[in-house]
Amino acid sequence: MRKIVLAGNWKMYKTQAEALEFLKGFLPQVEDTPDERDVILCVPFTALGTLSQNLHGGRVRLGAQNVHWEDSGAFTGEVSAPMLTEIGVDYVVIGHSERREYFGETDETVNKRLKAAQARGLTPILCVGETKAQRDAGETEAHIFSQLEKDLVDVDQSNLIIAYEPIWAIGTGDTCEAKEANRVIGLIRSKLTNADVPIQYGGSVKPGNVDEIMAQPEIDGALVGGASLEPDSFARIVNYNA
Repeated sequence: MRKIVLAGNWKMYKTQAEALEFLKGFLPQVEDTPDERDVILCVPFTALGTLSQNLHGGRVRLGAQNVHWEDSGAFTGEVSAPMLTEIGVDYVVIGHSERREYFGETDETVNKRLKAAQARGLTPILCVGETKAQRDAGETEAHIFSQLEKDLVDVDQSNLIIAYEPIWAIGTGDTCEAKEANRVIGLIRSKLTNADVPIQYGGSVKPGNVDEIMAQPEIDGALVGGASLEPDSFARIVNYNA
């Protein structure tokens, strides 16, 4: 039985005070969310400690947005898995398109981060997806299959979440048609050795389209960007109508 995973990726938004204010509006709305739905907030490093204290033992789990492949070392600006697990982080986003595009992330470094996260007990959320140019050129499948082949070398698929994020739909307001997202996610699943890996859709998920997205048989959740920044908005997504 595949898990349902609904994760908010706050990216570089919210101070600690703003994060706590979010919780005031959000937590009361998810008290009755079905237990089989895993709810995760992937927040900036500065907010992790504060949220960990306020989410401890509760309904919502905590995720980071990156992790280095070494436990320690001269890697200015990076954060290691032991640093994250020490403060109660359970999940980590790896290989997001913004990391790949702006910060030099490659499939090789993604693979190293995935293995390091798993070795220290973190569950990685691996992001894959195509650009508009790749989709227009008919290269969607080939590109994603290449990402999976390189990213998943020696990765434990029993402790993994995958997010399909068509890059052209991230933050643009353009959403991949639900049936098309379902088709691509089905293809991603066909390349895995573990068919029970939860596969999310990410890319302009909103309260207005989450019900249709989650009605698709291959889609096991959502990785939500902008719509996860408002308590009411993200609560509506988490409490989608199946």
